[in-house]
Amino acid sequence: MSADLSTSYLGLDLSGPVIASASPLTGRLDGLVALEDAGASAVVLPSLFEEEVEAEEMAFHEALEAGSGIGPEFDSLLPEVTMPELGVDRHLMRVEAAKKAVGIPVIASVNATHTGSWERYAGLLAEAGADALELNLYAVAADPSQSAADVEARYLDVIREVKAAVKVPLAVKLSPFFSSFAHFAAAAADAGADGLVIFNRFYAPDLDLETLDVVSKVSLSHASEMRLPMRWTGILRSQLPGTSIALTSGVHTGADVAKAIAVGATVACTTSAVVRDGANALRHMLDGLTAWLSEHEYDSVAQLRGSVSATSAADPGAYERSQYIQIITSLNAKR
Repeated sequence: MSADLSTSYLGLDLSGPVIASASPLTGRLDGLVALEDAGASAVVLPSLFEEEVEAEEMAFHEALEAGSGIGPEFDSLLPEVTMPELGVDRHLMRVEAAKKAVGIPVIASVNATHTGSWERYAGLLAEAGADALELNLYAVAADPSQSAADVEARYLDVIREVKAAVKVPLAVKLSPFFSSFAHFAAAAADAGADGLVIFNRFYAPDLDLETLDVVSKVSLSHASEMRLPMRWTGILRSQLPGTSIALTSGVHTGADVAKAIAVGATVACTTSAVVRDGANALRHMLDGLTAWLSEHEYDSVAQLRGSVSATSAADPGAYERSQYIQIITSLNAKR
């Protein structure tokens, strides 16, 4: 008999431990259906970015205003125009359509920039039918007048305000760039985060040496990037026993999912594998996970979860300094 893959994330009952993170496929209805058919237990829709929403709405209104005011005769010839699918409405319609297209939980993602915007957009997405929300805390702390404490306090205020504004479960997607990540993770949970997504990948700019332009480039994840979220998932699992943890970055195979669960993740999230290989990448992951569990005589992912976390591992120090010392020592020995 196959192992039981079911789990619970953010209080949502899921058929398995693999979630399809935001990608071009989760932004299309046919992509969502394909991901569900391939075994995704939940999907995260593309983020609502406040700057993008405002730019779309501003461009549309400027286009409408371009021909008005020339004269009453000209104005009478202008057709009535209905608002197209853009701005915040585009994201709300995407949530509504996704809920009709698939039977798995639909998680909406939001990234805002202004005070009050986070809870406004989050509330609208929840009202549109999202089963849960993911706060995408994607920002570069580049203002030298703001201390680390200032940045963290602002983020915690956002979590509290959104939690007070919505009734659906709330996940917070974090970056690893905190001077005391364990402290902030615990503070985020205290502020109302039902789950933590570890970690956000910041897409850094590149430089075109021919034009000396700063350019944006998409870089898909590779397997080694999973090591950092694995370390912190393993450390946090016992510290935050009531908090869901979604491990993301570098998840490409069934073995990767098994590792994520073993260190204590509630679920594993994947984007790059789906972008590279399509929805069937999820099917291969789940087949690989099922085979591994069977081979190692696990009855369920629940039985595996946390078995190699920082408090359960044979060498807990491997999550901290001893691993670094061992690696440096082994490198020196090879010279």
